[in-house]
Amino acid sequence: MTTPDEAAGTRPSTPAEATRNDPHRLPDVSGLVVGILGGTGPQGRGLAYRLAGAGQQVIIGSRDAARAASTAAAIGADVRGADNATTARESDLVIVATPWEGHAELLATLRAELAGKIVVDCVNPLGFDKKGAYALTPEEGSAAQQAAALLPDSRVTAAFHHLSAVTLEDRQIEKIDTDILVLGDERAATDTVQALASRLPGARGLYGGRMRNAHQVESLVANLISVNRRYKAHAGLRITDV
Repeated sequence: MTTPDEAAGTRPSTPAEATRNDPHRLPDVSGLVVGILGGTGPQGRGLAYRLAGAGQQVIIGSRDAARAASTAAAIGADVRGADNATTARESDLVIVATPWEGHAELLATLRAELAGKIVVDCVNPLGFDKKGAYALTPEEGSAAQQAAALLPDSRVTAAFHHLSAVTLEDRQIEKIDTDILVLGDERAATDTVQALASRLPGARGLYGGRMRNAHQVESLVANLISVNRRYKAHAGLRITDV
């Protein structure tokens, strides 16, 4: 007799499989050194401040090493600054928080330094006119897919798109009331990034799909900008029933 599980193409999990496949069971990432390319910009500074506050070692990267060092000193905690190449080379996991305009040019120069590493792209390709923000569509489909094309030897994921830089940098705000969608094609890499995102006080890292779905996640930032302008807010996202 065919069971419902067999008809659905599944079978009951063993206890070991259930533990291994538990989506809420994430790795310990507390010992990872996190580099942030574009770390002197608002998003990069905010992520550096929050991750360092959670106990993560952070390196801020910039084209100008002196500027990176100055920004790191202002943040304090366990943060240091370096040029982008040094940041990529000396970090275990690297977040890309550069402006969209310089995204491809920078990553193309760091292929060797980023080889084998988890790279987290949080860049939002947006345009602005008198009507407000609107999404751009890169030739590759999304900024994250462009990063994956430029860094074939890296483990590219996408995350941190919907975090307000203002909220991240506000030292009066203790917890970040938001969920962080993590996208990618490798389970171990997305689990690692989810775990890192969940170290931000108040935040959760949640799997949001494969890399091919990154475009709509990046594009949603244009909607959030419209929400923020209308309601004078710094909106984030919460996913229900998870």
